[in-house]
Amino acid sequence: MRITLALLGLLMGLFAQAQEQPAKQQPDKKKKTYEVLASCGTCNFKMKAEGCPLAIKWNDKFYLVEGTSIDDHGDAHADDGFCNAIKKAKVQGTFEGDRFKSTYFEIVKPVT
Repeated sequence: MRITLALLGLLMGLFAQAQEQPAKQQPDKKKKTYEVLASCGTCNFKMKAEGCPLAIKWNDKFYLVEGTSIDDHGDAHADDGFCNAIKKAKVQGTFEGDRFKSTYFEIVKPVT
């Protein structure tokens, strides 16, 4: 019985490690990098959106982010998470209407 449980635990651990991790976005040296403020669009930027979406502020305008999500950058509701803090970020991508389509997103440091 103990051997069976040990083998089952070992197999579960192997399956958990085998799950594919999302690839980290890398900057493209040929593309423009923007330094923006990033946070929860609803909690800190007062945008009208459902839930807690990742958003950026650039040139005094707010954009919802596509290509990466608020959950890709830690626990949004932690003391230093996006729902409680505004952070500086370096980003690459395109501005399309009220959306920023991200190809690279890196947190630089907290602002508040």
